[in-house]
Amino acid sequence: MHPALFLILAALLITGALGVVLLPSPVRSAMSLVATLFVMAVTFLLLDAQLVAALQIVVYAGAIMVLFLFVIMLLTLREEPPAMARLGARVGAGFIASLFVLIGVRFVAKFGATAPGMADVVPASFGSTELLAESLFTRFLFSFEATSLLLLVAIIGAVVLAKKSLS
Repeated sequence: MHPALFLILAALLITGALGVVLLPSPVRSAMSLVATLFVMAVTFLLLDAQLVAALQIVVYAGAIMVLFLFVIMLLTLREEPPAMARLGARVGAGFIASLFVLIGVRFVAKFGATAPGMADVVPASFGSTELLAESLFTRFLFSFEATSLLLLVAIIGAVVLAKKSLS
């Protein structure tokens, strides 16, 4: 992948991630997350990992986001959350964000196209079904199952909270 294209995709990913965190409406935050997941899928496509890109769209942008939106709608959030009211909090957040941008710019200026992983040749098995299944069901099996359990607990908690607010 060309470094300029990578920087464009990285900027889009960062913008989408900031939208997830900074947008006041939970539904708009979820939609920003969907856009971020689609840009990440494009990044995987450009790295010749078609299976990972398809899984990114089907599993995360599809199934997981439907789950998130279902929970958001189940909680029936009526009022918008208040924005950061204090000027000091805004200035501090702006300073920290500027610091991260400065670190990122310095990293790109120092390494450029020779950043770790940018100049390496991608192995032929990268993103293949066999490699993904092997790593998912051997090395990352506990993480995979823990994530599914965490999502189940989150859904149950949302239903319990929604039932308490309705009664």
